Amino acid sequence: MKRFARNPRSKREEELLATSARLLPSAVTASSFSPEHAMVIESANGCRIRDASGNEYIDYLMGSGPLLLGHAHPAVVEAVGRRLDKGSSYLVVNESAIELAQAVVDCVPCAEKVCFNSSGSESTFFALRIARAFTGREKFLKFEGAFHGMNDYALMGNQWTQAPVDFPKPVPNSAGIPRSIEDQVLIGPWNDLETNQKLIETHAGELAAVIVEPMQRTLPPVPGFLEGLRELTRQHGIALIFDEVVTGFRLALGGAQEYYGVVPDLAAVCKGIASGYPISVLCGRSDMMELASPRRLADGDHVRMTGTFSGNSIACTAALATLGELRKEGTYERLFAQGRKLMDGLGTSLARAGVPHQITGEPPAFQPWFGSEVVTNFRQSLATDPARGARFSSLLVDHGVLKAHEKFFVSTAHGDAEIEQTLQVFDAVADLLAQVG
Repeated sequence: MKRFARNPRSKREEELLATSARLLPSAVTASSFSPEHAMVIESANGCRIRDASGNEYIDYLMGSGPLLLGHAHPAVVEAVGRRLDKGSSYLVVNESAIELAQAVVDCVPCAEKVCFNSSGSESTFFALRIARAFTGREKFLKFEGAFHGMNDYALMGNQWTQAPVDFPKPVPNSAGIPRSIEDQVLIGPWNDLETNQKLIETHAGELAAVIVEPMQRTLPPVPGFLEGLRELTRQHGIALIFDEVVTGFRLALGGAQEYYGVVPDLAAVCKGIASGYPISVLCGRSDMMELASPRRLADGDHVRMTGTFSGNSIACTAALATLGELRKEGTYERLFAQGRKLMDGLGTSLARAGVPHQITGEPPAFQPWFGSEVVTNFRQSLATDPARGARFSSLLVDHGVLKAHEKFFVSTAHGDAEIEQTLQVFDAVADLLAQVG
């Protein structure tokens, strides 16, 4: 393996990082928590990303997931380029948005009607609003450790919870959230159908929705869990919402609902659809989605959900081009095959080095946990070693590989050469991890 030699931080990058720290309090991010690994990105193409000091990395961060085709995919760049001189955002519906809506309905099992937004946080927030209006109830159940965006309702009991409490009490994950929000949120344990059945049956008359990441972070559902939630919510007239911001179009063209074979009432499908252009999709049952129509104003049950940039023609054009590539024969087979090589190779490297670990997820999005504990839910993950996980990410950067804090995001741009290079890096990093602990 050709050894990666990381260039010292350039004066320009030093200045940019200093300006960023001074002006952008939430934006000084990197794949490692170590300040020495902070970077400013200059450019990216395919599965490689380059910082302002001239270092080039194999990218498994992929913008936290949106770059399912890799950076600057030629088909997306060409389609967007053809659209640019026709304007970008009209507020009034445009042809690209209509065409994309039809494509979503054709792909996603639950999709009968579609609304466009600009972020996953909006789509999950609006899904809960629709569920409340449709059922006439106010509370919802989410699962401990699940992430559903940055709205106040979602920032309860997510993966940043440090001190869990008894179910179903929520733990706020941010300052500034009104205490009244806590009364509207119930928290259940992921992958524990029996406990959640009791919660749902006890609170059925109050629950508007159960919202779920069908693969929670990188924890797949145990057999029967999603099916059980589907049956329970159907029995009690509760909306089942799939947050497919990560899994949508990633696990299959129809997302996790196609991959796992369970169809929700509503779904937010976002990151993988538009190759980094800001768009999200809320879709679902016609009778629920129809509440967003202005025609319902006279009935008094109209759900307001609009945004200035929702359904803008540039993002919709990028999404159509992305879907065109994802529909090509063999795309998902290759994506899964490359991801499986990485999962298996990482496991082999860590086992050979004697590093206790577990790897969870599906081949397009997975992560290692460091420790001997089997991880199938959030509380089990708290017994793993996050410090070793942070060292792992830093060591990868030192060897020319970039990943998210949690996941490896695999793209269609990750070719055989990049996979082989990454596997060699896994061997080297596993040995170092065994030495430093």
